[in-house]
Amino acid sequence: MMKDFIPHIIDGKEQESRDGARFDTVDPWTRQPWSEVALGGAEEAGEAVGAARDAFDKGPWPRMGFAERGAVLHRLADLIDAHRDELAMADTTDMGKPIADSTAKDVPRSAMNFRFFADHARMSAGEALPMDSGHHTYTRFEPAGVVTAIAPWNFPLMLETWKIAPALAWGNTVVLKPAEDTPASATILARLALEAGMPPGVLNVVHGYGPDSAGEALTQDPRVDRITFTGESGTGRIIGRAAAGNLTPVSLELGGKGANLVFADADLDLAVDWSVKAIFSNAGQVCLAGSRLFVQREVYDEFLRRFCAAAEELVIGDPKSPLTQLGPLASKTHYDKVRSYIETVEADGGTVALGGLGDGWTVRPTVVTGAPASARVAQEEIFGPVVVVTPFDTEEEAVAAANGTPFGLNAMVFTENLSRAHRVSAALRAGTVWTNCFFVRDLRAPFGGFGDSGIGREGGTFSREFFTEPKAVTMAISPG
Repeated sequence: MMKDFIPHIIDGKEQESRDGARFDTVDPWTRQPWSEVALGGAEEAGEAVGAARDAFDKGPWPRMGFAERGAVLHRLADLIDAHRDELAMADTTDMGKPIADSTAKDVPRSAMNFRFFADHARMSAGEALPMDSGHHTYTRFEPAGVVTAIAPWNFPLMLETWKIAPALAWGNTVVLKPAEDTPASATILARLALEAGMPPGVLNVVHGYGPDSAGEALTQDPRVDRITFTGESGTGRIIGRAAAGNLTPVSLELGGKGANLVFADADLDLAVDWSVKAIFSNAGQVCLAGSRLFVQREVYDEFLRRFCAAAEELVIGDPKSPLTQLGPLASKTHYDKVRSYIETVEADGGTVALGGLGDGWTVRPTVVTGAPASARVAQEEIFGPVVVVTPFDTEEEAVAAANGTPFGLNAMVFTENLSRAHRVSAALRAGTVWTNCFFVRDLRAPFGGFGDSGIGREGGTFSREFFTEPKAVTMAISPG
């Protein structure tokens, strides 16, 4: 059977790599290649940056008004909605995400990203700064230029649009490199952008790998004005070093090891429901996953019993079935990584109380108890459906344990005590703290993390600050 082909899109044209090189993208459920992908390198990356540079320096996009650009982005959002099933199936086939989540969550949120940032850019206000000296200063926000966007494989379309929507809304041009494991939706998105009326060269997509490939070239090109990356912390350090050579600003949303604190006064039904979602959604392949679960000792046994019972009820299977809640892990490489962590549990002093390896590349919801704080499963980002559950006695002990890793992307707090909710939220070293909920987002709010979880924030005005060059204009309004 002839496989599909996923091309680059550079300067508005679909194309192969210059040398004709291709690689396979694999369906993690069947564990078989389902499409061939153009394998780009430094040459294709350079061509895409050149197209974006010309589109920014000479083209209409950065010179349009906010309303005109916004109209294009709203048309693109409408097309995303219209192609919901195609986009959802692309992500599900590429990385094993349950089709119910791709269809009902990821694609609608991707369309929302374009609508939100189109409107946010149009309605954003600068500052007027009257001066006593007979002068008047005001601020402008000019588009930064060419943006390299490197997206991860766990939420392909959603996180691609989270990066490129604000960049485009503020008048920049973009070169997007999707993760090599999940290339399909990026090419579909670029086709839809052209159909929506986006000029050629404004959004380019280059496929390939990271080191010694397209990704490395895109982070080292001096014609690039901004780099936004979501992914593993070690890769973020490499990108940061590459960007430093050209003094290119970076936004790095990196790894997480989210702490989930359940106090004795919590609504246990609510806490169990959200805690299950926080670690087992998307088979745990979520940077925000609540992978460290701390439960106050008075309710520890009862909570653990309910939590394990709910986890055992989750449906594991073919991600293309609407009934599936957990699909396979996204690749053989990632499955082997998660498996290796599970194999360390007993040696590090813990117990696998529930779960373990499943069929193919699946991992059953896995609950680890008794692991010391120094255990690898308690310190390192596993990025799978594996949670470490630990009892605590006091609020101070819980906060210290939650802050006891280099990561600080997010945390959760379950309590009915309002004072405690505010107090603990303030004490946690995390970029986002959810109280009695999880994964509820306001796109105006800052998103990013402390420590090894990254550099910078995106969302609302934080995205504006990153994707623009703020400018002060001072004018004399009185003679003399």
